[in-house]
Amino acid sequence: MIKTCIITGASSGIGRATAIKMLSEGYKVYDLSRHDASTAGIKHIDCDVTDDESVKAAIANVVSEEGNIDILINSAGIAVSGAVEFTAEDTANRQFDVNFWGMVRMNNAVIPVMRKQNSGKILNISSVAAQYSLPFQAYYSASKAAINSYSMAVANELRPFGVQMCAIQPGDIASNITASRNKSIMGDDVYNGRISKNLSRIEKDETTGQTPESAARAIAKIAAKKTMKPIYTISFSYKLLCFIGRFLPGKAINKILYSMYAK
Repeated sequence: MIKTCIITGASSGIGRATAIKMLSEGYKVYDLSRHDASTAGIKHIDCDVTDDESVKAAIANVVSEEGNIDILINSAGIAVSGAVEFTAEDTANRQFDVNFWGMVRMNNAVIPVMRKQNSGKILNISSVAAQYSLPFQAYYSASKAAINSYSMAVANELRPFGVQMCAIQPGDIASNITASRNKSIMGDDVYNGRISKNLSRIEKDETTGQTPESAARAIAKIAAKKTMKPIYTISFSYKLLCFIGRFLPGKAINKILYSMYAK
């Protein structure tokens, strides 16, 4: 029996690369996003993760066609940067509405299906920024940290139903998120140019980062596991970084982050 995989944000970046990889692994793949990337073999369904009715309709569409949902990968996300005091409330809310609440809407629509099946896996794409909160990327970091906390809690809620959930932490990825980021250097004069300096450093790290295809291979490997851990980190260097972070005091971590991204 061919397994069904739904991926949000599969029109570009990690989402698209993962959709292509899952297709090559033999899954029936559905791309739920606002834009159709027109990828051969992948079925696109228009879906806005910030719209509850859009999400429900998209999931109902998949269930009517396939009867089951085996894997959901929540990859839809945006990035907001800038100093917190100069970031508008609606901009911050948008960050959470896509990254966190968009994931929650998808999961709330899919969990009942998986619970009745007594099987299924949900993979929520987080970030290493969930563990290492970046200055001038505060709302992005917080939205990813929320994904980790949520995933660990809900994994235990779903355990008796045979449904598994995890959060996956990529590091810097060379993808369209760099160009599409909501960037603001408002207040840069007040912060003595540190906001624009931070943005340049972040973008340099991203453009020289891991490829979406490399991340996709890791995500597909996790999806294929019989039993998933609550949290995964992608690539050896970031695994090592997160491991070391367990033993460093918060003061030391923040001092390092300050020297790298805020000084």
